[in-house]
Amino acid sequence: MMRVLMVNFGVFLLFCFGFLSNSFGQDNNAGDSDINSTTAVYIVTLRQAPSLHLFQQETEVKNRVRDKSKHGDTSKFTRPKLQPRNISKSRYWRSRRSAIAQAHDSLLRNALKGEKYIKLYSFHYLINGFAVFVSSQQAEKLSRRGEVANIVLDFSVRTATTYTPQFMGLPKGAWVKEGGFETAGEGIVIGFIDTGIDPTHPSFNGTDTSQRQYPIPNHFSGVCEVTPDFPSGSCNRKLVGARHFAQSAITRGIFNSSEDYASPFDGDGHGTHTASIAAGNHGVSAVVSGHNFGSASGIAPRAHISVYKALYKSFGGFAADVVAAIDQAAQDGVDILSLSITPNRRPPGVATFFNPLDMAMLSAVKAGIFVVQAAGNTGPSPKSMSSFSPWIFTVGAATHDRVYSNSIILGNNVSIPGIGLALPTDEGKVYTMISALDALKNKSLVLDKDMYVGECQDYDSFDKDIIRGNLLICSYSIRFVLGLSTIKQALAVTKNLSAKGVVFYMDPYVLGFQINPTPMDMPGIIIPSSEDSKVLLKYYNSSLVRDGTTKEIVRFGAVAAIAGGQNANFSNRAPKIMYYSARGPDPEDSLFNDADILKPNLVAPGNSIWGAWSSAATESTEFEGESFAMMSGTSMAAPHVAGVAALVKQKFRKFSPSSIASALSTTSVLFDNKGEAIMAQRAYANPDQTLSPATPFDMGNGFVNATAALDPGLIFDTSFEDHMSFLCGINGSAPVVFNYTGKNCLLSNATISGSDLNLPSITVSRLNNTRTVQRLLTNIAGNETYTVSLIPPFDVLVKVSPTQFSIASGETKLLSVILTAKKNSSIASFGRVKLFGTAGHVVHIPMSVTVKIASNQ
Repeated sequence: MMRVLMVNFGVFLLFCFGFLSNSFGQDNNAGDSDINSTTAVYIVTLRQAPSLHLFQQETEVKNRVRDKSKHGDTSKFTRPKLQPRNISKSRYWRSRRSAIAQAHDSLLRNALKGEKYIKLYSFHYLINGFAVFVSSQQAEKLSRRGEVANIVLDFSVRTATTYTPQFMGLPKGAWVKEGGFETAGEGIVIGFIDTGIDPTHPSFNGTDTSQRQYPIPNHFSGVCEVTPDFPSGSCNRKLVGARHFAQSAITRGIFNSSEDYASPFDGDGHGTHTASIAAGNHGVSAVVSGHNFGSASGIAPRAHISVYKALYKSFGGFAADVVAAIDQAAQDGVDILSLSITPNRRPPGVATFFNPLDMAMLSAVKAGIFVVQAAGNTGPSPKSMSSFSPWIFTVGAATHDRVYSNSIILGNNVSIPGIGLALPTDEGKVYTMISALDALKNKSLVLDKDMYVGECQDYDSFDKDIIRGNLLICSYSIRFVLGLSTIKQALAVTKNLSAKGVVFYMDPYVLGFQINPTPMDMPGIIIPSSEDSKVLLKYYNSSLVRDGTTKEIVRFGAVAAIAGGQNANFSNRAPKIMYYSARGPDPEDSLFNDADILKPNLVAPGNSIWGAWSSAATESTEFEGESFAMMSGTSMAAPHVAGVAALVKQKFRKFSPSSIASALSTTSVLFDNKGEAIMAQRAYANPDQTLSPATPFDMGNGFVNATAALDPGLIFDTSFEDHMSFLCGINGSAPVVFNYTGKNCLLSNATISGSDLNLPSITVSRLNNTRTVQRLLTNIAGNETYTVSLIPPFDVLVKVSPTQFSIASGETKLLSVILTAKKNSSIASFGRVKLFGTAGHVVHIPMSVTVKIASNQ
């Protein structure tokens, strides 16, 4: 008997709801079997293949018949195209979708006779299954059905530029090579699974800043929902699709329509931000707090956008809704899929790859869709990766060289660095500083009432006469991190008290939190270092003059000037890997065994990124009401790569997802703008004091290089069948592979390990004496001769064959790499194979070897 796989990682608890009615898939005579307190949302996968797989099987059969009639030989036939576009528009596919949904309904009725349940979604395109709200006992009944392959408990997920196109070299590189920003990404549709979008933002107008109409992407068949929050006309030729998915959250009773919007409209800001990074219009003015911070542009400004809202401000999101969104995006015909979301916990079971999200994305890749996912903001610890599978392109976060520097110059000529997109104080003048705690109307009474009064959140607590015309000193505590106190409120209080400006010092308990430069429409600064904050407070306290008897303050002697932080500095060393960016090695399972897969795949700008902001966004109170916001995270890095992928796809229309991944990976940058090795932060506290050279477990192949990715020379292609052979090669995976894909691993000709996948990297978690790996290279450029250069991992002997080769355009060449452990070691070491072509192409393949076992020891 099949057991119900009650996988619970990050799942929200569910409760009984009295509002369930007969319309939700129940028998009118249902009695004691009503939904009870053990009810949950389950994702059910059936054994029958989904629509996409059936389509491809039917195509293969037709090709066999065609080839047999032409050649009399059915052993060879043309591989079908894996991008069946516009099939959802056809009557045939509408009828198939309806038939599968009816089959799901029939299964539920037969299995749960006379019992209440709620079917949330029918999945038919990428996976054949459904999401259903049932009790654990009902889930057990469903698991006994022969049609059912797998049942997984639904789980929660979470969300993981004006200048970055310049830092990435687009204006003089990739854009110019392909006709300029006016055509960059044209005809490519990027799908975003996120918190929605604000369609009124100028970054998404149907005409760009040159008033040029966007063409209609003929291969795309998505639609735009129309709701009061998202009225008719919200979509255009730029924003070509918009839907929302929230059935799992609604069923749980946690959906708040006033905050979350039952529409594609973005009430959070995150989705609007990420969409604009990848594909926002070019030349949109980024004005915040009345100051123009420059002209914004997406990486692929002429690409089209389709939005699949599955995450929400008040609760995050759930896998059932995300799977439904992925399924719909694939049906609609998106070319690129960008997910700035990760699961809340590592999936349990045989391997991390076997979860509904990754399996749905595998089918999306089979359909020809390039899938990009944020690595997660769980770094810098090893194995903190939140994106696992080799078919997903995982992106970590790095800096760029733009910094908004601010500083406060004390009366003793000590300058303290800080942040804050603030105005400066008047040039040549200094102002007296007053601590909020020294300007209370009734100090003992107020402190008894509000121990956080020093955060400057309550105007009535302060003596305006003391503060007027001076700099008010406020504390920045953990309450700002939690959203209980805000910079915006402190600024309002400061203004009402007629202060000249505001200075925030850091509470010593605020560690490991990234504070973005915050807009301030008055002179101000945040001192992010607790050590620098001590310097400020020491100077302030030593400058106070007190009455010898009463000890009351009679004069405030500390003075200072604020430099202001609205002007950018472009001299910083960059990129460097941010401490929060999740790190490899890629965890293969919940026991922390390592996979032979390199993660992340790449890093991209993710820190202090300007992007479009929703008019109703409340995620960051400091940017409420603004049209642009500055955010940080791997969520911001992933859409940078999605945009570059759109440029690659635009040039190479027939590229498979793995070919795009290869072009991005082998051409990446290994050195920073000073010509030195890219560095990585290693700790939350004082991260820049813990820098060391980045390894492939920090940055994957390297930092994204948009221009070089358009001319990679050689590519590494990996097929769906290769991924299936890899999954079947995982110990004990055969039943799970069959449950998710219908593939019988026992009938597989061969299985392979992760290191045998034809990836543009070599990762060996356990090198037992000697291992030979091979890579098949395909030349997409002209005839060229390549010479191999080698940097072996420490304690590993590496031989590459051939060491030099000539390869014609369109030809393939097999590269063999033999790795031999020189001594026993469990410390990861890293190397690189580099191929230098006579036409200027450089292809690099990182090598990572963890455990090494030598034969002579």
